[in-house]
Amino acid sequence: MELRHWRFDLALRHAWAIAPDLTRGPSGGSGAKAVSPVVFIELTDGEGRRGLGEAAPSSQYRESHETVAAFLQRADPRRLSFDDIPDSMAYLDTVAPCCAPAKCAVNLALLDGAARAAGRPVTDLLGVGFTEGRHVTSFTLGMDTPEVMARKAIEAAAMPVLKIKLGGPHDRETFAAVRAAAPGRRIRVDANQGWTTREEALRNIEWLASDGGVEFVEQPMPAAASEADAVWLKERSPLPLFGDESYQGAADAGACARRFHGVNVKLVKTGGLTAGQEALQAARRLGLKTMLGCMIESSLLITAAAHLADLTDHLDLDGHLLITNDPYRGVSCDRGLLSFATAPVAAGLRVAPRESGPGDDLPPCGPNAKR
Repeated sequence: MELRHWRFDLALRHAWAIAPDLTRGPSGGSGAKAVSPVVFIELTDGEGRRGLGEAAPSSQYRESHETVAAFLQRADPRRLSFDDIPDSMAYLDTVAPCCAPAKCAVNLALLDGAARAAGRPVTDLLGVGFTEGRHVTSFTLGMDTPEVMARKAIEAAAMPVLKIKLGGPHDRETFAAVRAAAPGRRIRVDANQGWTTREEALRNIEWLASDGGVEFVEQPMPAAASEADAVWLKERSPLPLFGDESYQGAADAGACARRFHGVNVKLVKTGGLTAGQEALQAARRLGLKTMLGCMIESSLLITAAAHLADLTDHLDLDGHLLITNDPYRGVSCDRGLLSFATAPVAAGLRVAPRESGPGDDLPPCGPNAKR
């Protein structure tokens, strides 16, 4: 087996900020970013089989394209096999216990290669279907000034569900601006750990509940908050609470069942589709609602996650809609509705480079691809 990886800078439509310490500055804060680096990988073996994967590291978890590259350089591709994905993933855990984004990329590439060789979609390998006409994603508005947030909401008029990043000093002004720009629209709120005490969180959740159109609140308090405080908040919250930073994988299901009503699963947190499926199933066994989320990602990683959509109650798979230079085509999104009906290929992850015609599965190219 050979492993090749390269960095690619995803260009954002708007400067992007998610955390309360990024609210300073005229366009989203001093920490807002205009590009988001990801790492693509390609695995090939001596039989001509090949698979593609993507890592979308986040500074929230002390990951970067450099940490992903360092992990991939340490990994021995001879220990990886399209014929034994469980053993391959077990080997990666011996390389380092961390770096879930890099493990995610490898897991996707292994599944893509195995499914392509079998002429089947990855959903068949996972034993999970994809129900057409059912899965609607929300569209995220990154943290910014209330005026800019309102403009973003107007631009996203075709999307039936909005997700707003709150947890900053201007939450009420921001929400009011978005609501005025999107009357009647369903809204989800992600506080990104921004409300530091249970009392503050409860006050804000009660205020949001009075709107009547907020579906749930994601990660209202820091993941490090005590279980006693989290349970206190869950018992009193008028809105469902979802854990994000608190839910890294299946091992966290028990704790999250006590703290939240649901969890947000992201492939780059769990380490890929295999672990993502386990995380969703573990949560569902304990009665938790489930959501599939994402980072800033290309259609490769978004499409991979969509293969698990039938295991979820909610989707937030919009990372590819937030960028202007998506190098891949895969699952489509029409007014929020995800579909594989027009996917460029029928097997594997069902993705192809955007520069290519239908069915062409050559590796990506272009001035932004760094090998």
